[in-house]
This record gives sequence, C-alpha cells and structure tokens, in this order.
Amino acid sequence: MSIQRYLTVLFSLALLSCNEKRDPLIVSPINPRYFTNSSGKAVYLTGSHTWNNLVDMTYLDKTDTFDYTAFLEFLKKYNHNFYRLWAWELLNWNTNANDDENAKTYLVNPHPWLRTGPGTAVDGDLKFDLSKFNEDYFTRLRSRIEQANDYGLYVSIMLFEGWGIQFSPDAYQNHPFYPLNNFNDTGLDTTFASRLIIHELNNRKVLGLQENYLKKVIETVNDLDNVLYEISNENHPESTDWQYHMIRFIKDYESQLGNLHPVGMTFQYRGGSNRDLFGSPADWVSPNPEGGYRDDPPAADGSKVIVNDTDHLWGLGGNVGWVWKSFLRGMNPLFMDPYDGKVLMQSFDTDWSESIRRNLGYTNDFANRLDLVNMVPSGELTTTRYCLANSGKEYIVYFPSDTVATVDLTAVAGQLNAEWFDPVSGTSQSGGETQGGVIKQFTSPFNSGSAVLYLMLKE
Repeated sequence: MSIQRYLTVLFSLALLSCNEKRDPLIVSPINPRYFTNSSGKAVYLTGSHTWNNLVDMTYLDKTDTFDYTAFLEFLKKYNHNFYRLWAWELLNWNTNANDDENAKTYLVNPHPWLRTGPGTAVDGDLKFDLSKFNEDYFTRLRSRIEQANDYGLYVSIMLFEGWGIQFSPDAYQNHPFYPLNNFNDTGLDTTFASRLIIHELNNRKVLGLQENYLKKVIETVNDLDNVLYEISNENHPESTDWQYHMIRFIKDYESQLGNLHPVGMTFQYRGGSNRDLFGSPADWVSPNPEGGYRDDPPAADGSKVIVNDTDHLWGLGGNVGWVWKSFLRGMNPLFMDPYDGKVLMQSFDTDWSESIRRNLGYTNDFANRLDLVNMVPSGELTTTRYCLANSGKEYIVYFPSDTVATVDLTAVAGQLNAEWFDPVSGTSQSGGETQGGVIKQFTSPFNSGSAVLYLMLKE
C-alpha cells in the first residue's frame, strides 16, 4: 500500500469515528448518479454482500451460525462501505437449483413471524401466526444495522426475496404463507401456481400481511441513518406492479415518521427488463446485463442511482475490469461474494474474489479523494473510453489493457499533477506534471495489463 493511500484510509476512518451519526442518504441534486447527505459531497457506495448475513443458514450443525462481527471486519479490511442485508423468505434453501456441485439443504432462521402453533408446519416445527411478529428477528435487524454504522457502513435491507420461491425445490411448501404452515386465512391455496401470487397484487390478504411487515421494519429502523431499502431480490417480471406499490408504500409511510431513506428495485429474474427498473419510482436500481452493464457499462445518465451488482450480471462472477469500468461510468459497483464458501461455491477461486474485493476498496479510496459530486462520465475525452472528469480540473482514466492512450486536456488552463495507479499491486507512483490545453498521449508505466491515471489541476 502506498503512503498516500495509507494516509487516505486513516483520514477516512478518523472522519467516521468522529461522525458516527450521519443523516440519511438522498439523491444528490447536483449529480444524481450518486447519493449525498448534508455534507453535500457525493457518497459513493461499494462493497461485498453474502447470503446469510441476516438470517442464519445452517447445515447439520445448527450452532454453526454466521459470525456477523467477523463479516464487518472483513468489509472494513477491504475498505468497503456498503452491502445488501439478505432476506430469505423460505424455511430452507435447497441449493440443487443453483447447480451446486455440493448441493445441500440449509435450514433458515429466524423469520419475521412467531411460530406459536397450534399444529405443526410441513417442516415439523410449530405453525406460524402471521398476525404476530417475532421480535427476535427485528431486534437482530436493528442491531446489525447499528453495528454496521459503528463500522461506517451503509446497509440496504432486502425486504423480500423472489428467486427462492421460483426456483428452490419445494419452495412454496417451505414458505410461511403456504396454507399448511400457518393458521391464518391468507386466501392462498396449495397449488404450485399460487407461489407467484405472493409477490403480486392479486391477493389483498397477502398484501395486507406484507404491508404490516413493512411497517414493522420501517418502525424498527427509521431513526437510523445508514439505511437503504431493496424491495425484492430477483422476483419474477410479473411482480413489477407489486414492487412499484411497495416502493410507494415505503415512501408514504416513512413520510409520516420523519426520516426518508432511499428505496431500490433490482433485476427481475427471469426475463425482466431494465426498462421497468428505470421507469420505476425507485431511487436506485440494479440492472441486468442488457445494455452492456457486465462488460462495457453504459454511462450513467443520472436518471437513477445505479448499483451495478454482480449478483444480477453473473450470479457468481466479476472481474477487475468490471469494477473500474463501473466506477468510471458513474455507477456504484457491488460484489456478490462467496465469502467463506459455506453456503455456495465451497471451492471458489480465492485469487479471483480477492482481486475484486481489493479493487472495490481502491475505487473507494479514489472516490474519497475526488470532487466526485462534480464529476461525470466523459469517455469521449480518452481513447480508452473510460473517464470520470470535472473538465478542466480533474480526470481519472482507466486503461483496461492499453499501454498508450490519449486524454483530451484542451479544457485545462495550466498544469496538472499526474499519478499512476496499478490495480494489480495496489500501488501508485508519480507521473510528474503535464501541461493542459492539448490532447496529451500517456504511456502506462506498468506491465500488469491495466492501469489508472489520475490528473489534478495544480493550485
């Protein structure tokens, strides 16, 4: 780690320790590609997330629960500041549907509703009373967000989870709303097709239960400043109207309580369209690969804050190029992380995931140094096509594999300091001074195959 980067990280941590309480995020009125707060500065969000960071997913040994504090330490080690807090609606997760070579069925706990009986559910435990909340669940939810705040982390609360109900074996029979798993009148029947109705607007009784759950979540965390919401992970395309309704419901209910938090809508699987995300009332979205978000992301235009999440681009995948391309196209990259491999991808390539984690942190370093709120994607200024710029003052350029590229500095009156950064080693070196007012050719000093060039107008 370079001395300059080390000092940047220390400074960022010092600021967090002095300002543990932060006001909620809002979309920046100056640069709506990013969130901001009362500081007026752009808040760039980036990090890793994993499936069992809220509910425990245990196999055989029920005491082998998730070490949440270790996860937060892991995120700070890589200089991350954001993650999704995963919901899982089902009573279990059968990973056969994930093409898992070591497929297992994990037990999932806790759930938002109490299991009081009378009678037993299909898993042999007591039936749910969907009119009574499990306070342990909501205590855990609040505690984990408070602890994340102590680490300077923003958290997106996943409210519903739609992938599992569609694809996990016997998913509907393992959902709390399945008629044999509760003694409440939900209006659902036991047919396989009914599983999708849970995330649509067709059943007013189910919708009422979900709205009561949303109220409980909101009341639990409304006073916390590091909160975002995500309606549902990878629900089916026909859930669009239901998700729009839930976005508006959250905004309306929070307006009665004081704090307003950003609400997001993420890729609908299978067959969802990014058009439905960008046409939604959400503040932020996570797109699917259509339009190049995986390999050559289009420049963010500010119509939504974009969280470019590998979960919706690969499932399990990503690379260093995707990190920097997303950052310099005005997005907030997020990594679906196999973490310790206990849930999925037990034999994952640690070098692959390590390089992504480190470079997410490197982009966060730069975001904290840049006057990001005044920078926009400006690919036309360089032959690499990846550039964020406050034209005339500040430029950051990604060299994917090019060793030589030009940067248009004709808007610069004066000289700039140049700095080269190596995404492989994480080290930087001076590039000296360069004169503005011209289209300048730069040659990377690294042999690693990629490079980052940072140019800043001299005072």
